[in-house]
Amino acid sequence: MRTLWKSLFFSGLILMLSSCSSTSINDYTNNTPVLDPKQFFNGSLSAHGVLKNRSGKVTRHFNASIKAYWVNGVGTLEERFVFDDGEVQFRTWKLTPNGEGYDATAGDVIGTGKANVSGNAMKLDYTLEITYKDSPLQLQVEDWMWQVDNKVLLNESILRKWGFKVGSIQLVIVKNE
Repeated sequence: MRTLWKSLFFSGLILMLSSCSSTSINDYTNNTPVLDPKQFFNGSLSAHGVLKNRSGKVTRHFNASIKAYWVNGVGTLEERFVFDDGEVQFRTWKLTPNGEGYDATAGDVIGTGKANVSGNAMKLDYTLEITYKDSPLQLQVEDWMWQVDNKVLLNESILRKWGFKVGSIQLVIVKNE
């Protein structure tokens, strides 16, 4: 019993300490170029990236085409992903202004994600449902984006289950002209 309490105490301490070290969207307030989602996510875009497992090993890579547009203030991003094994996935995001940022929804997102923008950065938090070993699995996603110039945005997504990192996605999004 004593070992169980020690284990619970140290697990709680580690979780508490790791939660204190998170980056805030406000850390990017003065960074340029300023990310305007209505400007950047508009028109034809392409994305290129990798999926990593929890140890950091690349397990898949992909290319995606994105058709992005805004109607009555609501953004739509129609995404088509092609993975290295031939799998094709589709996702359509809706970005709705909420006064503090954006509400973000998609077919495989549980509930509504929350996006905030500051300086050159955007942070989007949401729950994604995927299929893993023929069963649905919900992952919490911490999605960071940084605009580096007028045509390029870097993106890193941390995937978690029960608070533990289970993988990540790194990609670049490029505006096509």
